[in-house]
Amino acid sequence: MPWTLTNAGQRNPKMTWYPVLHGQGIPKALIYRILKPGRQVQGRDLPIIHTLKDTAMHIFLTGATGFIGQALTKAMLQRGWSITALVRKPGSPQAQVLSAMGARLVSGDVTERESVRAAMMGADIVVHNAGQLEYGVDSAGEKRMRAVNVDGVENVLGLARELGISRTIYVSTIQAFGRTGSLQRDETFTRNTACQTVYEQTKTDAHEIALQYQQRGLPLIIVCPHQVVGPNDHSVMGFFQRLYVNGLMPPLAWSPKSTVCCVEVNDLAEGISLAAEKGRTGETYILCGDPQNFLEIFKYWQQKPGRFIPRLYLPARIAEVMFAPMEPIMRMFGLPAFFSRETVRVVAANWNFSNKKAKEELGWTHRSFEALWFGTLDGEISLLARRKGQGLIERLKPLDRVD
Repeated sequence: MPWTLTNAGQRNPKMTWYPVLHGQGIPKALIYRILKPGRQVQGRDLPIIHTLKDTAMHIFLTGATGFIGQALTKAMLQRGWSITALVRKPGSPQAQVLSAMGARLVSGDVTERESVRAAMMGADIVVHNAGQLEYGVDSAGEKRMRAVNVDGVENVLGLARELGISRTIYVSTIQAFGRTGSLQRDETFTRNTACQTVYEQTKTDAHEIALQYQQRGLPLIIVCPHQVVGPNDHSVMGFFQRLYVNGLMPPLAWSPKSTVCCVEVNDLAEGISLAAEKGRTGETYILCGDPQNFLEIFKYWQQKPGRFIPRLYLPARIAEVMFAPMEPIMRMFGLPAFFSRETVRVVAANWNFSNKKAKEELGWTHRSFEALWFGTLDGEISLLARRKGQGLIERLKPLDRVD
């Protein structure tokens, strides 16, 4: 059972159980739907508790068109929940994928608070997944990232509180906790290092806003993934995967023993859904895989067709100097600066986090290293057929849709 019941109903189980359930963060609108007179224990009627998975829920979702958002939409629809997806461009290929899945599209932007209000009203659960992840951005990119990552959190969580939404999920990141060093950390860890990238700083600021809303009484659950991977990944890791399967990886790298905790995108989507279904309001759950270093990751990659034979591992400082002039050049060609000083800093850090709490409280599981990397690379290899005739730049970009 996802909730612990500490009192027993008698003549009217629903009325007696209401304060118990409401006090544990179950949405008000659900309480009368999920309580039914049940079996007797010690002569008293107990309600039968159904998880939210068994209940027709209405979800308001931001960030649905992104890499995580499409997998999350699919996972929630498979639970029988209905989804209203906030999208900036309803006619875009990414939005049309959501529509084909069965989500309802509503035009809006998390950076414009009032464009969100009407679509959020009436939701049982708000899932704020919108965010921007990019390294090596220029000043305009930094401004845009702050608007999405920080202002967007304030707008969405502020509206959820104003509209009395009974349950809200915010997708943060383990980068909000900061680098771990060699020791494994959990949800109790507090930052002891300075932020090194614009993304890390904006998500740290946003995480602090979310914590403040928890303290002010918003029924909020925070989930924190790390490096999310899978076929057609939009992040830096995705660009490196496509360099590899296209045989274009340069023969150098840096920080081979740095620790990361990658998570497959569908496993993450299931974890977020479980947090919405079972998570305790006011809590934070880390949703990442088990720790690996890059040498271990490359061993899996090298078992699949592609090319990456590191001839030289550079000191991180030297790599930063080498990549600095590449940032504006990559942006000029319409690519994010996946070779950048910020990329070097992120890779050189240790991000060693425990997923024990999510496994124990949510029943979350994730796939093995082999399944994670073989599935991801096989997926990228299968997409090569769709890229025939594309130039170099286009072969490195994620496809608009992969359905």
